[in-house]
Amino acid sequence: MGGRVDGKVALVTGAARGQGRADAVRLAGEGADVVVVDVCGPLPGVDYAAATPQDLDDTVAAVAATGRRAVAAQVDIRDLDALRSAVDDAVGTLGRLDVVVANAGICIPRAWHRVTPEIFRDTIDVNVTGTWNTVMVGAPHLVAAGGGSVIIISSAAGMKVQPFMVPYTASKWAVRGMAKAFAAELAQHSVRVNSVHPTGVATGMGGEAMQAALGEAMAENPRPGAMFTNMLPVGVTQPADIADTVLFLASDESRWVTAHELAPDAGVTEF
Repeated sequence: MGGRVDGKVALVTGAARGQGRADAVRLAGEGADVVVVDVCGPLPGVDYAAATPQDLDDTVAAVAATGRRAVAAQVDIRDLDALRSAVDDAVGTLGRLDVVVANAGICIPRAWHRVTPEIFRDTIDVNVTGTWNTVMVGAPHLVAAGGGSVIIISSAAGMKVQPFMVPYTASKWAVRGMAKAFAAELAQHSVRVNSVHPTGVATGMGGEAMQAALGEAMAENPRPGAMFTNMLPVGVTQPADIADTVLFLASDESRWVTAHELAPDAGVTEF
């Protein structure tokens, strides 16, 4: 089945690579034009390399290869005014907005006693305030369009305890609640809001640097490490797996689904 979001326009943050790129390309492949946003520069406190402007250009090229349009903006989601200006300009170019995918986020694993005030602050600023900013600049366009879908990317860490990630876990529970709160108020405008809760995904965020940081924490306290085990026999999922869930929530197939958590998590939240 093709064209599941034919004629729609979607905003995807953190779209230069990894999960955000997969979401943008999957939506484009099913008929959507996309607004792709990424900071494309240093991220506060993280152990992994940041995306680059070339990464964002590559996302635009991948979207173009599907035959759809992409409007790109290099902007920090922590900057509400800059984000609003970029999104408003892109909507002016593409004509409307129907879907918001609040995907951008950071993760800085540390044992609890090694979390600094800066790590906690930066994680909340990006993952919570940045997500709020994304919804605040995108939702008015969905209201103007007569309805739409907001998809907030949380994590398995937003549904269960995950060790060595106190700031990240706090942020992902926060955006899970944020999704439900927005859903309650935006329902009158036929805007649906849901959260997505993946297990580990094979992206730059979850690469060698993060695994090394987790390994260091587990060396001090091995027992909680078992909490990362998936129920299904897979160690890590692929961005395309999560993009399938995003596509479902963006499409009219989920037109009566709101204020829910969808968890393509290989069973980790139940294990």
